[in-house]
Amino acid sequence: MGDDGAVPPGSPAPFARFAIGFDPRDRARLHALWDEVLDSQQWTEGALTRRFEAAWAERHGIGAVAMASWTGAALAALDYAGVRRGDVVLCPSNAFMATPLAALHLGAEVAFVDCERDDLCLSLADLERAIARHRPRAACVVHIGGHLAFRVEEIAALCRAEGVFLLEDCAHAHGATFHGRHPGTWGDAGAYSFYATKTVSTGEGGMLVSRHDDLLEHARRYRNYGKPNHAVPGLNFRMSEFTAALGLVQAERLDAIVAWKNEIARRELDPLHPNRLRLPDCMVSGLYKYVVFDEVAPSTGRVYDRPCHRILRHVVDLPNSDWVAEHHWCVPLYYRPEGAEGTASARSPAAAIASSTRGSAATVVRHDPGAL
Repeated sequence: MGDDGAVPPGSPAPFARFAIGFDPRDRARLHALWDEVLDSQQWTEGALTRRFEAAWAERHGIGAVAMASWTGAALAALDYAGVRRGDVVLCPSNAFMATPLAALHLGAEVAFVDCERDDLCLSLADLERAIARHRPRAACVVHIGGHLAFRVEEIAALCRAEGVFLLEDCAHAHGATFHGRHPGTWGDAGAYSFYATKTVSTGEGGMLVSRHDDLLEHARRYRNYGKPNHAVPGLNFRMSEFTAALGLVQAERLDAIVAWKNEIARRELDPLHPNRLRLPDCMVSGLYKYVVFDEVAPSTGRVYDRPCHRILRHVVDLPNSDWVAEHHWCVPLYYRPEGAEGTASARSPAAAIASSTRGSAATVVRHDPGAL
């Protein structure tokens, strides 16, 4: 950035440079909360954890239990569902390996299900076939890239009808809504991640959400070695009070982050990327990723470039998962609000991106997500 605050020609737009989703304007509030923790002499299982859980629950309209990681939330939910050795858990192959690994850790067998090309998420038709074939104990739907699975309502209805426990993997879905409804409210449970790159982050951390009070109580015991009576086979997945304080600040900032990213996407990115992933009416994405079906530069790569069934060497035909791995890209979009340190720019972000990609347009390859 030049001395006058303008972005030099050829430089990426401010929002195209990596930034953790933390607003520097929240620094003083965070430090004040950390001082509260220091003064409390209770650095775990304290008031800040309960406040973070309450804030998350109020915003999403569903009960919440803070965890040390997404993995803790997923394991607690699957353990509650009775997943044991020999049971089958259905997982989309277009996902991070954390999803099948949670089921495998509990001794389950994983059967992979294909995705759709339009939303990159679990295929309803293939899920129906997999349920009939495998009679699973549980299934996972992964909300990819910041938006919700387009067919989440039908997926949840199918699982309810078939008696299959449904876990929503909400690791990317912070701030997303569909008809005003939040991630984790369709299935039996939802698992959020607050890893360092997420839309809102605590560095490490997770949150389990559920409408079932007994599942929430199970999760509280699971994260703390099964205390008080150790009837639940839990481990240590407690969140520290310092992490919870950061989570509380982030929860309060979430709506502003999502609104900012959507404003930038509509104004600056949509005109440049007509072949982008398009949402159905009444859906809002938290825009963890801005997904396009053209090869672009600059790019943050792909959400996932190798399906899980390939990594684990399952011999199964999942053509959409293989196609998606090769035919989508992510345009960089990071939260850098005006007024926050290091974000000022006198130059249009769209102009900066156009300048930085000039000369590469002839090499763009177009892909139709609807083509078979």
